[in-house]
Amino acid sequence: MAKVGDRCYGRDIGRVNNSKTHPFIYHACIDCNKERWVETRRGKPISIRCRSCNGRQKMLTGMFVGERNPCWRGGRRKRQDGYIEVRLLKDDFFYPMAKADGYVREHRLVMAKHLGRCLLPWELVHHKSGVARDDNRLGGLQLIGDSKYHLIDAVTKQYVRNLETRIRVLEAKFARV
Repeated sequence: MAKVGDRCYGRDIGRVNNSKTHPFIYHACIDCNKERWVETRRGKPISIRCRSCNGRQKMLTGMFVGERNPCWRGGRRKRQDGYIEVRLLKDDFFYPMAKADGYVREHRLVMAKHLGRCLLPWELVHHKSGVARDDNRLGGLQLIGDSKYHLIDAVTKQYVRNLETRIRVLEAKFARV
């Protein structure tokens, strides 16, 4: 009789076809404690629930939510444009700020928590550094009420950065002459 944690190969427990040489572990379902042989990948069982509990879980929620989802990565993700997004649960006070998928940009969430209220859709949170979109410390953020001022601020800062770069290039050029 096998005990929870025992390991073997598929051929040893009568599995045929593709799973003859795959490793298995005797594992207990996390919901009902039913024990069964489960295939492993990288030393971990590929399923933590038995078939009946897995089906029941999907029927109740429609999908695995949060930490119970096998693809869960902590509720944070980095977008291609450099912004960090944080997953909010539906019972969170700041959930109205989230998009349809339940994620909100972290810099907006940090500012909202500082103010103690949800931000309005037209309120912008500006990164003072202008470059690091993943640096979401409160000291580097600024709340701007209108997009017009944000645009003027961003364009001015970019113009100053371009001028500073041009000055460095010209100084290096004159230093060589």
